[in-house]
Parts: sequence; C-alpha cells; structure tokens
Amino acid sequence: MGVARAAKLFPPRGWTNSVHATIVRVIALAQLALASARSRSKEGTSVDRLEQELALMREELRLVHARLARVAPHKRPHYAPVERLAILELQAARRWNAAQTARRLMVTAETIQTWRARIDDDALVQTAVPVNKFPQLVGYVVQRFKALCPRMGTRRIARLLCRAGLHLGATTVSRMLDQPPVPRPRATRRPTERLVVADAPNEVWHVDLTTVPIGGGFWLPWFPFSLPQRWPFCWWVAIVVDHFSRRVVGFTVFGKQPTSIDVRQFLGRAVTQVGTAPETLICDRGMQFVAEGFKRWSRRRDIRLRHGAVGRQGSIAVVERFIRTMKEEGTRRITVALARRKFRRQLSSFVTWYNHHRPHTTLKGKTPD
Repeated sequence: MGVARAAKLFPPRGWTNSVHATIVRVIALAQLALASARSRSKEGTSVDRLEQELALMREELRLVHARLARVAPHKRPHYAPVERLAILELQAARRWNAAQTARRLMVTAETIQTWRARIDDDALVQTAVPVNKFPQLVGYVVQRFKALCPRMGTRRIARLLCRAGLHLGATTVSRMLDQPPVPRPRATRRPTERLVVADAPNEVWHVDLTTVPIGGGFWLPWFPFSLPQRWPFCWWVAIVVDHFSRRVVGFTVFGKQPTSIDVRQFLGRAVTQVGTAPETLICDRGMQFVAEGFKRWSRRRDIRLRHGAVGRQGSIAVVERFIRTMKEEGTRRITVALARRKFRRQLSSFVTWYNHHRPHTTLKGKTPD
C-alpha cells in the first residue's frame, strides 16, 4: 500500500475564502448556544462551567509551552527576580519537586535548586516591593536631624532613633541623607462644600448599579463585538451602602437593566428593613436616578438627593469602592451562578462576611458591624 496523500479541504460553493475567520465565529456561536442551554438547565451547571474553564486554561498553557519549547533553552528570556520568588512560592503551594517545577515553568531543575539555595540573595530573588522600606516620614525626620544638627553623624542619628524605638542602620540613614529633600508631610483637605459628612448610621446612603458577568466577559468576534448586558450573560446588581459605617444596607439582583420603578421598590424595601430613611441619598446621574418619579419618591420621604457625575470615577466613591471589592474579592474568584436564587446566596454570603469580618482603614480597623 502506498502512502496516502493528505486530503485537501475545500469550502462549499458560495463560501468566502475567509475560512479561518469562519472557524472563530463558529466557536463563538457555540459559546452562545452553550450559555443558552445552561440557562435552561437546573443540574450540573457549575460542574460543566468549571470543566470548560479548566479545559480552556489547559489549552492556553499548551499554546504558551509550545511556543517556548521551540526556543533553545539558552535563548529563552530569563525570569525577573520578582518572578523567581513567585515561582518558588508556587512550588511550595503546589508541593512540586524541582523536576516538576522545571518542567512546568520551562527551566532546568538545576536552576530551581540554585534559586532555593540563594533565596536570600537580593540580586537573584526579590519581593515585589522592599519589605524593609521606610515611609516618607522617616526620611523627612532623618534629613531634619542632619539639617538642625549638622555635626551629628549617621551612626549617632541611627542610635538616637533606636532609643526612640525606630531601628535604622547607619547605611539606611546615609542613603536617606543622599536622597533629594523630602517635603514636609501635609494632610490634604478637600473643599468643605463637597465633603460628605455623616455623624450617625443611616444618615447618608450611597446607591449604585453594576453588572456582574456570568461568563468570562462580554466580547464577541463580530459586530458590535459584545454580548447583551442581560441574563444569561450577566446580572445587574443594585447596592446600598451606609456612609458612616460603610455597611452594606441592602442589595438585589436583576436579570436586565432595572427601571426607575425597580430601583424605587428596592430602596423602599431597604428603608423598611432598616426602619428609617436616610437624610441624604447619593447616586450618579443614571436614567433610573434622574427620572421625575424618583425625585417625587425622594421628596415624599424627605430624602435629599445628591448626584455625582455619571461614568466619572470618585463621584460616588464609597459604593464604587465596595463594588470593586465585591468583584476583586468575590465574584471574580467564584463561578457566578446562572440561577438567580443561587447567585443571591453567593452575594449574601459575601455581604455577610463584608459586614461582619472585613476591617476598614476608614473605620480604623473596625468592621462595619
């Protein structure tokens, strides 16, 4: 038998020659169909999504390894000192030996052993930021010592600060003196007319809306290059945060962008649950909050509205900071449920942890509760 030739693939008549683009579009269309099927499924949804995510991550790693494997070992780029420490941390977490770590990270086992033997060598392995870095105030104090007592040497300054409880070496003092003069630390003050002040809980509330993707995002390889911002592709979440205690007063989940009536009903339930209405309600200029019905609703309850700028970061900073925390420490670390009841339980668990256990710098280390 002779060796068979590789068969050529010809697209059907009427197809364009952009076969590669067609493949990408078919895969994206399959993801849409899969998301739609999951939205109607009641069992096995989380397991299926986790298995798919694991398969995609393995394919991603396979492609990266395939590219690096074609490069000679002595020509591959070196890991930075910060990345070397991260590799050793990953090795400890995974409980890999040197050979397993080397095979996974495309280095040699001897290299891993060298890093471990010289782990305290700052020239080879480093942290992302110096762990012994002193704040700007210490540099200012050292420079003022030298300016007011010019005959005081670096060792004497270090010993004097050591008696005060601040342990510095003579070389650290010398380095601080060689640096440019440190400006005097000043407390920045914001204009008083824009400062939000609350003297007790439930005086000032912040309210905002955000979207939580159910999959990996909203991108698609065709116009308009995005998925519709509604279920089963994302959830809309409304959140109310108390300004004084930073406590999450309430939240709710919508399958699509809520109307002004939906937001009013949600706020009404929050007021009923707390037992009192806030004196001031801070929100952006979204269509739900600038509607005439929303203004009448607030006037009937003696709530003063205060608007921030729509789409501008910092205009409603308190609730925006919570949303960022919720996504970074919550929804991006879990598999967001497709069922509304399950997703509400996920958010409820996070809000309970946030209110009871998460300390806040603004509250001097206390928790909202």
